[in-house]
Amino acid sequence: MLTREFVHTFREAAPYINAYRGKTFVLAMGGESLLDGDFSSMAQDINLLVSLGVRIVLVHGIRPQIETLLQRQGIAPQFHQQRRVTDAATMDIVKQAAGATRHDVEARLSMGMPHSPMHGAHLRVAGGNFVTAQPLGVLDGVDMQYTGQVRRVDAAAIRQRLDGGELVLLTPVGYSLTGESFNLTMEELATHAAIALKAEKLIFVVEGRGAVEQDSELISTLTAHQAEQLLQAGSLQDDVAACLPYCIRATREGIPRAHLVSRHQDGALLLEHFTRGGNGTMIARDPLVKVRHASIEDVGDILGLIRPLEEQGILVRRSRERLEVEIGEYSVLEHDGKIYGCVAMHPFPEAETAELACLAVSQEKRDGGFGEQLLKHVEYQARTQGLQSLFVLTTQTSHWFVERGFAEVDKSALPLTRQQFYNYQRRSKVLVKKL
Repeated sequence: MLTREFVHTFREAAPYINAYRGKTFVLAMGGESLLDGDFSSMAQDINLLVSLGVRIVLVHGIRPQIETLLQRQGIAPQFHQQRRVTDAATMDIVKQAAGATRHDVEARLSMGMPHSPMHGAHLRVAGGNFVTAQPLGVLDGVDMQYTGQVRRVDAAAIRQRLDGGELVLLTPVGYSLTGESFNLTMEELATHAAIALKAEKLIFVVEGRGAVEQDSELISTLTAHQAEQLLQAGSLQDDVAACLPYCIRATREGIPRAHLVSRHQDGALLLEHFTRGGNGTMIARDPLVKVRHASIEDVGDILGLIRPLEEQGILVRRSRERLEVEIGEYSVLEHDGKIYGCVAMHPFPEAETAELACLAVSQEKRDGGFGEQLLKHVEYQARTQGLQSLFVLTTQTSHWFVERGFAEVDKSALPLTRQQFYNYQRRSKVLVKKL
């Protein structure tokens, strides 16, 4: 049993390993992770990602470290519009916190981990003046002083380090062209870095599991528009509400995916990216599920979907050659770039009808409503062609179609050209739906 589970898990992860090799992930982690020991296990997972060929830019925060040092020095923190007002004394504290925290992060990433899967691995960490900053200025009459904003990220220099197999570590302090230092926010820095690098992913490590509904159910996927609506509802945890606007911005400026993952769950970073279900919240600009016309490159995926159903006698066996000839009449359903369903529509314009055929959904997604999406897609296609009905021939799934508006008819109701190819051995039921 354990062997089968391992093989299944490894096979599930393999496509993601291949897809992420050579891609850039920007990982943003608050300073809290270094205070309670959670970063040690995440450091091991970061090492593992780098060993698999993922290019990592790690951005760390320093807010709790700053608060601790301010308290020791008896300096009262000042905020305006939820941003720290950084005077000269506070900037000295920021530099201390940034330096100490950076050393802690490098130390954890350099651990030998003798009893871990990364025993013997050596991760090189690179840093430098990669971030040019400028003052935030005066907001509502408040001089923000040494509180800054990102002006430019030196993407070329960072890529050079990544090309050498190094992890790039960014601290939320930027430098101006006049030689001054400015206090930056971790979220803004990570987002600018991801956009400048054209990263594959922007990942924020948060306190909870990610974005959750009011009933505490995890929201596994969001479009940018849905994320905006969730923010407007005002029911999110503070750190999720702080990160989500940056996720929205990143996806709308070309980053394919942004993620929220828990800092408290061991292996959360790996589970989110190497399992189909994930374990956090993924944000994308557009819906993750889409139905599109199939191309010749999709034939292999379609064969993989329909072969199990052919072996069970649910579908008529189709050869690769036949699929390639008829591929123009097929559509596929993609979820996050992977094909999980297919359907064909064979029109009979002389009879103002079309046959819905070869409807198949991957076993693991059959409870996700994908079959209905494919059906609606075919109905829309038929209507746009001016057809009046759809028909389907089935031996085992008639109830599913009846529940969706189809009615059983005699085979004589089929178009004459289709009646000639009716398989009397299968004795398929004929169902029709008026459009």
